[in-house]
Amino acid sequence: MRTYDRGKHPHDDAPDTAEDFLRLARLEEGPERTALREELVRAWLPMADRLAGRFRNRGEALEDLRQVAALGLVKAVERYDPDRGGAFEAFAVPTINGEIKRHFRDHTWTVHVPRRVQDLRARVRTARQELTQTVGGREPTAAEVARHAGITEDEARAGLEALDSYHALSLDAEVQGGDDGYSLADALGGPDPALDVVIDREAVRPRLSRLPDRERRILYMRFFRDMTQRGIAEEVGVSQMHISRLINRCCSRLRDEVMRDAVQPGRRDGYSPTRRPSARPSRRRVPRPSVQP
Repeated sequence: MRTYDRGKHPHDDAPDTAEDFLRLARLEEGPERTALREELVRAWLPMADRLAGRFRNRGEALEDLRQVAALGLVKAVERYDPDRGGAFEAFAVPTINGEIKRHFRDHTWTVHVPRRVQDLRARVRTARQELTQTVGGREPTAAEVARHAGITEDEARAGLEALDSYHALSLDAEVQGGDDGYSLADALGGPDPALDVVIDREAVRPRLSRLPDRERRILYMRFFRDMTQRGIAEEVGVSQMHISRLINRCCSRLRDEVMRDAVQPGRRDGYSPTRRPSARPSRRRVPRPSVQP
């Protein structure tokens, strides 16, 4: 392979591989074609390394970027068709750059961000950098960024939010502006025990409505007004021992009904989906439980 003379090519060490690509296109798959393809890749590898160097200092190791650029170069060598005209470099450069940008888009984001938002992020970042030099040293607003980038304000806000989504902070990281060791993990909430209370109350509510008035009143005074059994007994006019028995019996009944429905979720309020309702309504009256003081 020959190299161009200095000053005749954008890359001083760019090899003259036009004849080799013509020969590669006419060879069938086999050891000879594989060896020639590897030789072409090695010849153009310095160009791929330079393209990778343009993306340094963006949070990715340069060696990894060189590997990605080399992969893009292999694809360019394999896909290049010399019969269509055009230099190999004009085909390889966008192919390699595209492979590097795809690597940043798919593998370096800590938080998954849609591609549309990633594109907005690039436009917003460029617009903000340009506006910072003209707005007097302050941060440009979303409206200013939107006008400069030719996008809507909603798209500008989405792009600005994506600027902070490239890297995620550790939960052990200290909150900015504080020197008391307060970390992000300290700001996380925990399970709310009141949720279980809400679930229990909703499960018991329809069953409470079916209790006799006096028993429902006793439970209300005990558990909602937090009255003592002695105080309830004085207000109802029965003994404290009888109030204790009523409370225990009502609680056991409600608990049994809730647990039975939990085991048999098909039953709701005495209805079973496997049992057909009678054609004639039953006239048998269910005796209402009564409690004698």
